[in-house]
Amino acid sequence: MSLETTTLGAGCFWCVEAVYQDLRGVASAVSGYMGGALEHPTYEAVCSGQTGHAEVVQLQFDPEIISFDDVLYIFWRTHDPTTLNR
Repeated sequence: MSLETTTLGAGCFWCVEAVYQDLRGVASAVSGYMGGALEHPTYEAVCSGQTGHAEVVQLQFDPEIISFDDVLYIFWRTHDPTTLNR
C-alpha cells in the first residue's frame, strides 16, 4: 500500500476530521495548524484570531481505494468557501 498525503483547511478541523476519519481508504486524518506566526500555537491562541494560523486536517489515503478526486469531491460538498473560519 502506497499512501498519498494532502492537507485540507475548511475552518473547524474537528468537523473536517469527522468527515474523513472513517472513510474507506483514509488511513489517517490528523488535525493541526498551518501558517501563522507562533512556532507552537495553542487552540485558544489560534481561535483568538491573533496568530494567523488556519485549522487544517492532514489526510493519508490509499489512492487505490479512494482517489484524490474523490477526496476533493467530498471536501467541496462539505465546505462552504464563502464562510470565514467555519
